[in-house]
Amino acid sequence: MQQLSIKDLKLKANDIRQDIIRMLAEAKSGHSAGPLDMADVFAALYFGVMNYDPKNPTWNERDRLVLSCGHICPVLYATMAEAGYFPKEELLTLRKLGTRLQGHPHNLELPGIETSSGPLSQGSSQAVGMALGLKMDGKPNYVYLIVSDGEQDEGQTWEAVMLAGKNHLDNLIAIMDRNRIQIDGNTENVMPLDDLRAKYEAFNWNVIEIDGNNMEEILKAFADAKQVKGKPIMIVANTLAGKGVSFMEGDYKWHGNPPNKEQAEKALDELSMEREKI
Repeated sequence: MQQLSIKDLKLKANDIRQDIIRMLAEAKSGHSAGPLDMADVFAALYFGVMNYDPKNPTWNERDRLVLSCGHICPVLYATMAEAGYFPKEELLTLRKLGTRLQGHPHNLELPGIETSSGPLSQGSSQAVGMALGLKMDGKPNYVYLIVSDGEQDEGQTWEAVMLAGKNHLDNLIAIMDRNRIQIDGNTENVMPLDDLRAKYEAFNWNVIEIDGNNMEEILKAFADAKQVKGKPIMIVANTLAGKGVSFMEGDYKWHGNPPNKEQAEKALDELSMEREKI
């Protein structure tokens, strides 16, 4: 794990966003909004929080990251390439025939991917199982679970939440991408979710709410989460869908659509200008 300054973490997040745009434009398919708005969280995790070794992806002492909302995998791939798991040139193979970078992560294809994901909410159960197993073995490793707000509609989510609370899994730190969009529209129109804090606290979770695009708040949330004892932790990261690209921000229509060539050029111009201000 690298531990970078706040400025360097923000620069990493910007680089990740630019790679996401390039990947999606080349693939001509994939999801834009979620990957862009979670770039800050992923930069913090891989360059300031998690223990891992890209040269030894199965290292026993590593922390585990489970991406339950597998459709935002472009941000995971871009971050892993930035961290040294594979060459950045491979990012442009996203979603192409024979690629290791499939439209949803496949753990048998790419070292460093802990679980295959796609069906929403299954990652929650997988992460709880990992955290419980580590607890039973007396291991200090953390399990980081990335979930979307839309997948809170899934019943399996709450089965996992109950089990984690019952077993006091304080080695499980979940981060929810609370961008308030899903493929059919605004989450609060499709299926109202609030009060999320009260719901998770009712199942014996510790809840931390942050601005998920503020690097200082993200790092503090992870530090605070590691001080919690006897409860799993849910970090509700309030993010701006499509963060960093003006014409995507807050628009649910970019949940599952990629930019075309002209849109990608405009997005990269905006991100390059933003990078100069960091």
